[in-house]
Amino acid sequence: MTGSAQNSHDEILAKLGQLAGRAIHRYDLPDGVTLRLINVSENATYRVDDPATGKKWALRVHRAGYHSRTAVASELAWQAALKDSQTIITPSALKGRDGEFIQSVEHRGLPEPRNVVLFDWEAGSEPATNDVAGFELLGETAARMHQHVKGWQRPPWFTRHTWDFDTSLGATPHWGRWQDGMGMTEEARAAIGETAALIEKRLENFGKAPSRFNLIHGDMRLANLLMDDRAVKVIDFDDCGFSWFLYDCATTVSFFEHQPEVSGLIQAWVRGYRRVETLSSDEEAEIDTFVMLRRLLLVAWIGSHSETELAQSMGAGYTATTIPLCERYLSRFGQKRGAAPTNSRSGFWKRMFG
Repeated sequence: MTGSAQNSHDEILAKLGQLAGRAIHRYDLPDGVTLRLINVSENATYRVDDPATGKKWALRVHRAGYHSRTAVASELAWQAALKDSQTIITPSALKGRDGEFIQSVEHRGLPEPRNVVLFDWEAGSEPATNDVAGFELLGETAARMHQHVKGWQRPPWFTRHTWDFDTSLGATPHWGRWQDGMGMTEEARAAIGETAALIEKRLENFGKAPSRFNLIHGDMRLANLLMDDRAVKVIDFDDCGFSWFLYDCATTVSFFEHQPEVSGLIQAWVRGYRRVETLSSDEEAEIDTFVMLRRLLLVAWIGSHSETELAQSMGAGYTATTIPLCERYLSRFGQKRGAAPTNSRSGFWKRMFG
């Protein structure tokens, strides 16, 4: 990022902090609470602390233009339904003084008002990338959420993004074009382009039956999961929408898909999932495709969110380490670069990680 772009980003963060400071007065919070920025991705999330009691809350300031007010209300409706049914542990949104969960807050230095939501704080720590038993619990948790969706009657006004090939890697991507990823070389463009074409074909064959494609969390990466003893808590439903159930599996290994421990973690997730829901051998075999779909989508996200610390920490290296994953995926399903895809199914992760 250039110096001028960094300065602009810093200025926006300063204005968002001021907006968040105004937003907390919309809620029935104690006097003297403090704000601390803890995360910036699609949204800016702040921890709100009451020094007198030690109580905490999470304040989320939404990114401009990403979700409508109705879409945010839809997210909160599903999250509340999951909590009320005791399907999962997830934080509750809190109403403002006006009785509304979603507050629209303005700042004169920003071009439009921002939607703001306040949540209860949930204790816990991010799962470790070597926690095989924990990943079994993540699989169980995802299965319970998927089971809930199949029986839940959504409100008639419910609206969320659809995350299919077209809106991920195709003509209308929510997170920008993968071609604009950081450090995109000719070699990367060729490997990713051929991989994306193969993914598209396989997803078309896999289909969008409701038993496979429905409402999902969409971002169950480790940063959005909390382990409290052996209880799994799910936070940040900002990317929930309509996609393949198995995409939730792929998101658990976000940003470290190329690491050798992924094989065991995926297998653990599947074991946990099957304790609650059915998963056919054909579906299990297609997890490879969803991991690659997520990987390429994150290449696009890094390129379109270059101002964030997470994107900068991944940088061009993430694109470079995507190339061998593409080569192995093409070898697994397409035999060689440029070859037609095959229906061979077994051994991908063993070949990939030895």
